[in-house]
Amino acid sequence: MSSSFRKELADVIAATGALSDPALGTSFERVPREIFLGDAVYRLNGTSWEPLRREVVREEEWLRLACTDQTWVTQVEGVDAIDAPGPLAGNPTSSSTLPSLVARMVQVAGVRDGDTVLEIGTGTGYSTAILADRFGESCVTSVEYDSGIARRAAAHLEAAGYAPNLVVGDGLQGHEERAEYDALIATCAVRHIPAPWLWQVRVGGSITTTVGGWMLASGLVRLVVGEDGGASGRFTGDTVSYMLARPHERPPRPVFFRRGGDARASLVDPAVLEDWTGHFVAQLGAPSAELMQTGDGVVLVDVATGSQAWTETAGGGWAVHQYGPLRLWDQVESAVRTWQAAGSPDQSAFGMSVSPDCTQTVWLGSPEGPSWRLPC
Repeated sequence: MSSSFRKELADVIAATGALSDPALGTSFERVPREIFLGDAVYRLNGTSWEPLRREVVREEEWLRLACTDQTWVTQVEGVDAIDAPGPLAGNPTSSSTLPSLVARMVQVAGVRDGDTVLEIGTGTGYSTAILADRFGESCVTSVEYDSGIARRAAAHLEAAGYAPNLVVGDGLQGHEERAEYDALIATCAVRHIPAPWLWQVRVGGSITTTVGGWMLASGLVRLVVGEDGGASGRFTGDTVSYMLARPHERPPRPVFFRRGGDARASLVDPAVLEDWTGHFVAQLGAPSAELMQTGDGVVLVDVATGSQAWTETAGGGWAVHQYGPLRLWDQVESAVRTWQAAGSPDQSAFGMSVSPDCTQTVWLGSPEGPSWRLPC
């Protein structure tokens, strides 16, 4: 029964266009995803995460759930679904990525037969198994930050019959022992490209990752490592998001209290942040800011300096209030208006350059066009 469900899943993935490699499709038919979900997952119920245990559903229902092209959250705020006493509030901290995205990441990376792959973020081990099945266990190295998650992933992989090279450690440091790699694929987002990734991927090799940030915007990019030790490439335009790597996560933030400050008319409508690319551009403009939504606008907060900005309706338009040394909304407006002046293109119009000294910029149109430096 599970094999027929996996065949249906492979057909669904193929319909998305993410299976240009028939052999990769065969891997999705072979790898039993239900093993990698363990005995429980979370599903969102309103504003809380409700654990769903395998023991309380019919086996056929669990297999069909596992073979759905959907991300299943397996850990929330460090609590595994199997250990949850009941519904939890908070942010997911581990998940089994939707299979079509696993396929898309491999497709974007351009991995070929014989290539060695460094995967950042083993998670449940499902994507690791897909890579091992398609390209061979000896070609795959996967690094997981959370020791508990790594232990369960290793058990899942063993149960499914795969033995890639597994490492427990900080994926932002890569894994030097098996370098150089032909391709690096990250299943977490980063605020900037870690220098060890550049050092451990061969010249001409690829780094495929999502560039994210504290506003929780992101963009999928494929970089090629150059002979000078830097890297460059373009964003794909995919609407893809991953959890930030834990060392890149947002700092603890106190409850927001509006403070006094300067007020003026806003030059952009805050609704622009509801657009996938507009949100990304706003984050480029104010990379140190966290974003919150209110009933009548948005709030930006910089924890380090205490700077704030918030918008509200005023006279048929929008007003912005700003407090603190950083004029956060000014930064957002500047970036957004630059993008709008270029015709508000989608994310595929953007690219990224990383210099050998690890200076990193995201640019619009070409490296000579408007650019924003990433925090390092």
